[in-house]
Parts: sequence; structure tokens; C-alpha cells
Amino acid sequence: MLSRFMSGSIRNLEREYSCTVRLLDDTEYTCTIQRDAKGQYLFDLICHHLNLLEKDYFGIRYVDPDKQRHWLEVTKSIAKQMKCQPPFTMCLRVKFYPPEPAFLKEEITRYLVFLQIKRDLYHGRLLCKTSDAAMLAAHILQAEIGNYDPGKHPEGYSSKFQFFPKHSEKLERRIADLHKTELIGQTPETSERNFLQKAQMLETYGVDPHPCKDVSGNPAFLAFTPFGFVVLQGNRRVHFLKWNELTKLKFEGKTFHIYANQKEDKKIILTYFAPTPEACKHLWKCGVENQAFYKLEKSSQVRTVSSSNLFFKGSRFRFSGRVAKEVMEQSAKIKREPPEIHRAGLVPSRSCPSITHGPRLTSVPRTRRRAVHISIMEGLESLRDSAHSTPVRSVSHGECFIPRSRSQAADAGERIAVISDEAYSPSDSVLPTPVGEHSVELAGSRQSNGAPRSIEEEKESEAGTPLCGEAGDFGVGGRSAQEGDSALSEVEQVNKFVLSVLRLLLVTIGLLFVLLLLLIVLTESDLDIAFLRDIRQTPEFEQFHYEYFCPLRRWFACKLRWVGGLLINKGD
Repeated sequence: MLSRFMSGSIRNLEREYSCTVRLLDDTEYTCTIQRDAKGQYLFDLICHHLNLLEKDYFGIRYVDPDKQRHWLEVTKSIAKQMKCQPPFTMCLRVKFYPPEPAFLKEEITRYLVFLQIKRDLYHGRLLCKTSDAAMLAAHILQAEIGNYDPGKHPEGYSSKFQFFPKHSEKLERRIADLHKTELIGQTPETSERNFLQKAQMLETYGVDPHPCKDVSGNPAFLAFTPFGFVVLQGNRRVHFLKWNELTKLKFEGKTFHIYANQKEDKKIILTYFAPTPEACKHLWKCGVENQAFYKLEKSSQVRTVSSSNLFFKGSRFRFSGRVAKEVMEQSAKIKREPPEIHRAGLVPSRSCPSITHGPRLTSVPRTRRRAVHISIMEGLESLRDSAHSTPVRSVSHGECFIPRSRSQAADAGERIAVISDEAYSPSDSVLPTPVGEHSVELAGSRQSNGAPRSIEEEKESEAGTPLCGEAGDFGVGGRSAQEGDSALSEVEQVNKFVLSVLRLLLVTIGLLFVLLLLLIVLTESDLDIAFLRDIRQTPEFEQFHYEYFCPLRRWFACKLRWVGGLLINKGD
């Protein structure tokens, strides 16, 4: 019993912790860190291991016991940020996507960004139309297996790769045709660069999806990209705010507010509801970091941001690091021999199975292949799939980070755009925040568009348990659930208002009490100031002085002498 009680204390007193970081190519880097080591120390170790100089674009991600994802803060102690016992497990991901990734300075940086975007494509975060998807997949094929060789690549060879959450026979044939005809002769570096150029033009490029609900209770995905803030619903981008339009981000509890000024002094406020308060705070911190990174000219302009207008409530957060313009200026000064790159195209990779991994899962229905794959990837796998980030290529404020074609589209007033042929619904296992409250809506959307479902949903379906109604038509049950959600949201808003009023009242009373004490101290002091003399000469003050203050002062003096006498006697 005693040994079990002491084991936790001994573990907390360990001076060194073991830490494992999963890299973008699915290899693992394990090291030992001191108990008081900060995030910057671990991040520098990984970048040195990768021979990476353009490191400001990347970050380390981890998942807490509540399945909430976080970015490791480099200025804070690692042990204090982690809410679990060592050994610690994290992953390296792209944190800030470059507007033009193909023009990054070093090939090693472009390769790591390529791996991240390939991961986004596979997990459904980078959603696009079928024609774009075929070209992206063909570039991956060319980069990983080289030129088409009839002797090495039999009929249907492209089907042995898993590029997307789901495939079709027609899409696989189109991928093979493009690989055979249009990409012959391209080196891996050229194919990766072309892949990046194609990916950067997609509407969902750089999207790190945060599941939320709008004021009507409809599911939506919020994201911060190199070009601004976006909201995705169904297969459309319903909101797009450029960085120079976005003025403020706020959150309180599970409620997230976005303030923006558009053309002709048009002010808008968008409100969304996150699944948990922790998810909402994570969303807010991501927004603060992205806004500072892409919008500011210098890191000296970074200020501490509060989640509330009142100083006595809310969270405070400050972006640490260089901004995009400074990063690009520093990258331009890099002069060294390009480091050797060990590409992992033919190495077994759980994020994108290679052609060398054996036969295709023909015995498994196409719509269930992703579900079978998810069943294998448990434990650390949910952490490995966390989303992204990467370097930047621009030099100025807001719009200057938008490539020419994107800037023209934005100037044309293209706020609502169709992003793909299907609804945007990345896999639950790779979302950056818990999705418990959205499970019903997301399950319905996955069933309706043919996207893969999780193993638990498959089991429920096989057992005949109804999951939900058809997507877009929830029926009576769906309507009653929405009405219940709206009623609960109204109650929550009233409770928040009452708590805010009570908090303000308590703070006001506290301030008045402090001011009263300060006034008493000043009037009882020997300061010879006109207004203090006038106060001392009033009958009320003389009565307070002789009846209350003097007896209280004598009582305190007596107690202090008594305590002093006890200490002296003990010393003797």
C-alpha cells in the first residue's frame, strides 16, 4: 500500500523524462529531456535531427487525456503542459502553411510540406474536385515510384495506393493515365514541386478543420489558412475573411466570435459554438497565432491578446516567434549545401500505403476500407494524424500573402465557393478537437456522401441500430433535437450574462474596499496635503479616529508585542 502511494511521488520527482516525437514520414525520434526543459529545447532537437533551418513554420502537437489537441508552447515547460504521465508522445506537424510552398528556399522544407499535404489529402482535410484529385495523386505516384514501367507496374497498379479516404475505379484509371502520359521524366523533386503548386490553388489548402455549430445548430468547420479565415459547410465555403479584414477574435466558454470589417465599412460578427470550452480556447489560440504570423510586419508588433474586453476575466495569450515576413527574409540568407534527403516513398507508411505493401484489400467493400484502416491505427495513431503547418512566402500585410490568382478571385467578391463534389467531412480520428456533439450530424453526412464510417458506426449499422436520419432531412427527431439545442443555448447565454454581472459587481465592491483602505491610511499618515487636512478636521473623521482607529491600532500593537516576546523567549 505504501509503495503504491509513493510510486506516484517518485515518478513526479524524476529529473528526466522520455519523449517520443512522430515525424511527418512516420518515423519516430526518441530523446530524454530534463524535468524543467521548455518546448523550445525539444523543438530545436528535432530540427537538428532533420537538418532543418526553416523551422519557424513547424510545430509540435500533442493530445491530452480528454482527446483535445494542443500545440506545444515553446516558452513553457514541457512537463507542465502535458496532462499525462511520462513517457510523453507527440508529433511534428506543419503549423503555418506557406501561400506558395513551391518557392520555399530549401528542398528539405518543401519535402516536409509535401508530406504534410499528402497526409491532408489522405485524411480528407484537403478536399478537391475529381479532376484536381487525379492530378495530385499522379504527382505522388511519380514522386514515389518514378516513371511508369510496364514490367514493374502491372494493370491496376495505382489501386494499390490509398491517396484519399475513398476511391473509385474511374478515378484510379485516370490517375494511372496521367502518370503514364503526362509526368514521364519528372524527378521526385520536380513532382513534389508541381504537387505543391497544384495544392496551393485549392480552396481547402492549409485548412486545419475545427468542428463547430452555427447559431442554427448546423455543423460547420472553421479554419485559419495563409489567406484568412474560412467557414466550410457541406461542399461550400460559406465565409472567407482576409487577414486585413479580420479585426478581433473572442471566446467565452464554448462560444467563439469573429469580428471583421469588409468593404464600404461593413462590419460583421460571426458566432459559432465549439464542442467543449477547451476546444473553443484551442480554436481561439490558433486564430491568434495565425493572425499574428500572417498579418504583422514585425514580431515586435506582437501584443498580448485577451479573450475578453474586461481585464479581470478571460484568457490571455501571446504569439511567440517570428512572423512570416521575417521568416522569409531569414530564409533568403541561407547559404549552404542542400542537405541530403532520405525520401520515404518506398518505406511502409501508415499514412499512405505504398505499392510495395502487398495486395489490395479486395475482400473489403470499397466504402469500408478506410474504416478497416482506422481499426489498425489506435493509440498513438490518433495523435499522429493531427493537422498541420508550414513555411511562408510573402512579404507584406494581409493581401500580400495571397497569390495573384487568389487575390483576383477575392477581389471579384467570391465569398461563397464550391470546394468539391462532396461535402467536407474529414475523418473524426484526425480532427484537431473532440467531436462528441457533432457525431450524429457527421455520421449522417458520411453515410449520405459515401465517405467511410468509423468501426463503431459500422458495428451499429450491422446490428440494425439506427444512427440518424438522412443528411439534410433529420425528420421529427432531428427537429426536436435542434429545438432542444437552441433552448439550451438560450439558457446558457442567460447564465453567462448573470455570471458576468455578478463578477462585475464583486470586482467593483473589491475595488471600493481597497480604495477605502487606501484613503484611511493616507488620512492617518503624516502627509501634509490640503484635502487630507480638511478631512482630518471634520467631526466624523475625529469620531472614527478616536472610537475605532485608535483602539484597533492599540490592539494590533499589543498582539505584535506578544508575538515578538514569544519569539525572543524561544530564541533564549
